[in-house]
Amino acid sequence: MKEWSIGMTEYRRNELLGRPSSLPPRHHSMLARSCTIAACFLAFFLSGSLRADEPQVLTNSIGMKLVRIPAGTFVMGSPRKEAERDDKEERHEVAITKPSYMGVFEVKQSEYQTVVSGSNIADRSSFRGDDNPVENIEWIYATAFCELLSNRVEEKKAGRKYRLPTEAEWEYACRAGSSTAFHYGDSLSSEQANFNGNYPAGDAKKGKYVRQTAKVGSYEPNAFGLYDMHGNVAEWCADWYDPEYYLDSPDEDPLGPPLGVLKTKFTNNGNQNFFVVVRGGCWVDDGRACRSAYRFRAMPKTQYRLIGFRVMCDVEGE
Repeated sequence: MKEWSIGMTEYRRNELLGRPSSLPPRHHSMLARSCTIAACFLAFFLSGSLRADEPQVLTNSIGMKLVRIPAGTFVMGSPRKEAERDDKEERHEVAITKPSYMGVFEVKQSEYQTVVSGSNIADRSSFRGDDNPVENIEWIYATAFCELLSNRVEEKKAGRKYRLPTEAEWEYACRAGSSTAFHYGDSLSSEQANFNGNYPAGDAKKGKYVRQTAKVGSYEPNAFGLYDMHGNVAEWCADWYDPEYYLDSPDEDPLGPPLGVLKTKFTNNGNQNFFVVVRGGCWVDDGRACRSAYRFRAMPKTQYRLIGFRVMCDVEGE
């Protein structure tokens, strides 16, 4: 599997979060220096490498920041030796064949309110704050937000179309090249993510439990430059949920099971409730529920202060 390593400097992190930060010192002109051809070539090579490692971030018309997620192949699910894994996390290789953009942060309340203003979709978040993630939101409202954002004049002109990530896209983006239980490693403490720190994962020590959402970007990002992929709010995905889906899912760009198949499969067993995939764990969960491979479900009309979302964006011509 190809390893993707995209570094985030403190300056870049502050820039994404809108925090004040002093600009990094500019390089002195190489022409003003006396140097050998070899030294000049080395400096040029290194500076090019550093630029290549910077995440490709775009800022859309409402100020939302999105980072480019490259195409690639990864192993989805968890190994049998992973602590507290679930049997429905069977490992299988998946190819994400097209690059796209993903929200650097979970959708903030300020962003949500900007987009849904004038519609009949209200922000019912329990933990108020412009920079806190929107939560207490139905799946259909999350998808409606994506449609409303896509239909804004500036976004149409830019050829940007928004949607929820598929389950496979979400895990690929969360892992960002890692194969461990978390993108941090096999342990998770409440210094690394917002969850119930009384129940850390792996060999991490017990920590604080803040009992509510945190401002987005309060913890370190993963290698793709994505924040809060573990904890804070769990995140709606686009897929309908089937616990057995991994047994025969497509190897390329899986979209989840069709609803019609689920209705046939589960209604025959007397079950008429159909669920949507939720990923990432949340502020009330223990560490195990924040694992990269952990699969959860919720009914699409669920409104609960544990669940929010982030967007994917397909850009025309890319």
